[in-house]
This record gives sequence, structure tokens and C-alpha cells, in this order.
Amino acid sequence: MKNSMKKIIDEKKQGETLVLDSKKENTRNLFIESYGCAMNFSDSEIVASILDKEGFNTTQNLEDADLVLVNTCSIRDKAEQTVRKRLQKYNAVKKINPGMKVGVLGCMAERLKEKFLEEEKIVDLVVGPDAYKDLPNLIKEVDDGRDAVNVILSKDETYGDIAPVRLGGNGVTAFVSITRGCDNMCTFCVVPFTRGRERSRDPVSILEEVNDLANKGYKEITLLGQNVDSYLWYGGGLKKDFKKASEIQKATATDFSQLLDLVATAQPKMRLRFSTSNPQDMAINVLHTMAKHKNICDYIHLPVQSGSTRILREMNRQHTREEYMELIDNIRKILPNCSISQDLITGFPTETEEDHQDTLSLMEYVKYDYGYMFAYSERPGTLAARKIEDDVPENIKKRRLAEIVALQRKHCAYRTEAFVGNTFEVLIEKESKKSNQHWAGRTSQNTMAVFPKEDYKVGEFVMVKITDCTSATLIGEGVGYSDNN
Repeated sequence: MKNSMKKIIDEKKQGETLVLDSKKENTRNLFIESYGCAMNFSDSEIVASILDKEGFNTTQNLEDADLVLVNTCSIRDKAEQTVRKRLQKYNAVKKINPGMKVGVLGCMAERLKEKFLEEEKIVDLVVGPDAYKDLPNLIKEVDDGRDAVNVILSKDETYGDIAPVRLGGNGVTAFVSITRGCDNMCTFCVVPFTRGRERSRDPVSILEEVNDLANKGYKEITLLGQNVDSYLWYGGGLKKDFKKASEIQKATATDFSQLLDLVATAQPKMRLRFSTSNPQDMAINVLHTMAKHKNICDYIHLPVQSGSTRILREMNRQHTREEYMELIDNIRKILPNCSISQDLITGFPTETEEDHQDTLSLMEYVKYDYGYMFAYSERPGTLAARKIEDDVPENIKKRRLAEIVALQRKHCAYRTEAFVGNTFEVLIEKESKKSNQHWAGRTSQNTMAVFPKEDYKVGEFVMVKITDCTSATLIGEGVGYSDNN
């Protein structure tokens, strides 16, 4: 086992700049930067598609931009502070280029609304996640010298009629949004207030997008939603003929397991992932559908938030510790090779040492492959902020978080070591960050593997024999092509 250790506390992606090929007829430059969850990155592709039709090319150079947009996250205070610091950088550039306009998109825009214009004088427009189609009108308002705001939440907007541009990607993997919003109302979470109610996208439009990606050479897609397992389309069933899907066509509704089956059947050579799942909504038939299709990856991100049933109740999570463990048992039984990752919050109000030990013992029971762990951060407007005193001292939060991270590191090492000596299919996504002589790609279980380039190419499925590992990365050698190519 090598000594290098990946930091387990993952702040998701931090400030990725997105770019698409320029069009000669477009005369203005858009610089768009995204923070937070995968849904934000997917939304930025929708925004770029809308503005491409309005004469904007995307650029990687902030100094060249006529319009700067930052797609924001409100899940934690640290995420919001990161955006505010980034706005200071934009302000410095705007002093040199006073014609540059700055807009704030996403959850932070929805949470703060017009207040953003008062707090950040540099900001010219504020646009919530459901109002991106109004961007052309809002930009005209800004061009005329007026501030512009649209943060109205929609009950039915899914952007299913917009073909996202694929920005700055590898041409191999892509996101496909299937649901928006969340109805669960966890007491710590701002998502229901910034993303609105749950609504599902027409499965016909989902399949059309997936098929288009396959035709363009993409090899893997991730179906996205705040809660993918609650996907449910009431549309009289599918209205087009799709290969091997006659049983779905006659249905009066399509649920998530049926959608998975439909997509996996339509593109059997394309890998399929999904995120994020909510334990209370993950039905057993989803697991059986995963087991049925070789191209659905053996990986589930399954946030638990706490191992204490009492704290779960305070969080308004609709599952108990025992119910979560039962779901884990079913996953292990039906999908024995499946990897599982977690979200955990430590230091939630009223959390005791006994509650904390319950979380550690649950982690020992599951032995997650990896996870995203955070100390509780009170979010304005949530039920917890309004009704529950944040009574766990910061030093105790930090100590408990350190214990959780240390245990997760141990489990990461345990899970990656289990790969050594075995051979797995790896989809080549990119060049290794540490060596230009090696490729990097993920296994079905979502574990990153690196191996010598030889004659293999990006986008190919390669069988890789694992010879060594770090705590988070597999090291191996290619032993031939997969039959999935």
C-alpha cells in the first residue's frame, strides 16, 4: 500500500470554467464558472446553449469577457464565501474593462434575490435556477443600464426542450438531467427553497438526449437529479417506439427503475450512472434493474447524514438507522460488487457523543468506498436555523469531523486494497494528472485507475489488472480491450 493519501473531505468541484467551440457569427464573449453539485455544471451547459443562440461565444479568459456568470451553491456557508471572494476578482477585472457585465446564477441567487444587488455592487443580474430561459430578456435590461432579477421558481420547468452544449468536457462522459427540485424538506437543507418542488422530465426527451450523446461518441452518462429515485413521469406513457421497450410504452407512468431499464436497453454499449439517491425513495426494483443490465455501473451514492435515528428524526430524514442498514443489506445481496459512498453531517444541533458513536458504528457496518463529510453549517431560512439552536461547540464539531474523516480514510484503503490482484473494465477519460505516460479512468465502481498509455486511446474500454493502489486510486496495467468497445 503506497503512502499517498487523498483528502476525503471533498468540496465537490471548485470553480470550473466551461468552454465550447466558438462560432464566427457570435460577437460577444461569455465567461461562465460553476461551483457546487453536478446539477450546477449541467445547468451551466443549458445556460451556454441559450446564450449561444444570443450571440455569445464562451471563453476561458476572464479578461476577454463581455458577460461573466457564476453559477453558485448555497449548501454551506463556505461555498457562498468562496463565491463572494471570486466576485472580488471579477471586480478587479471590471475596473479595467468597465463594459463587462456580471451575473449570479443558481442557488445563491435564488436564496438572496434582490439583496445580492445591494450586497455586491459589482453584480448586474441575478437569475434563479428556473429562470434561465429569461436570460436574453434580462441581458437586454442590463445592456440598457438597468439591473435585472428573475428568481421565480417554476412548478414544471425541466429544460427538457433545450439541448445542452457540452462545455470543456472530455467527449467521453456527460450529465443528463432527469429531475429538478426536492420535496423532502430536510431541516438543514436549502435545496427545496432554492430549487423548488420536484418535477420529472419527459422520458422521451431524456432518451433523445441519450441517443444523441451516443451518436456523438460519448461512452458514459450520469442521470442527474436532487433525488433521482423519486423520478415519476405521468404522461400517458411513451409516445414513440423505442427498441425493446414495448412494455414501457403501454404504461400510464414511468418510474425511476423503468427509466433506468429504458435507457440501459436503448444504449447497451453506453455506461450508465445516476446521482443522487435518497434512502427513503430507493425501491428494491431499482437494485434489480441495476443487476439486470451490465452497462449500469455498480455504484450508488447514498447519503445518510447521520448514524443516529434520533438525529435523523431531528433532520426530518424519512428513514431510520435500521431502515438504512436494511437497504445496505439489500444492495450487498443483489449487487455484491457495488460500491457505496456517503454524505455525512457531524455536529448537527443536539448531537451527543452517543449520537456521534452511532455514526461511527454505522460507518463500520457499511465501510463506505468514499464519502463527503462536513461539520454542520447553519443555513438561513431552513427549519433548523429557525427552530433549533446550533448548540454543538465548534471545537467539538471539528473533533468529531476529524474522527469521521480518519475512519473513512481507513475504509477507503480497505476498499481499494480489495481491487489489487483482480482485473476490471476501465473507461479511459483523460491523461493522468501525475504522468503524461499514463491514462486515467474509472471502474464500474467509480474508483479511479491509472495505467500505462501504450496504444490505448481516450474513450476506449480497457481491461486493467490492478497491481497496486493508494487510498483512493488503483494502479495497474492494460491487458486488452473490453468487449464493450
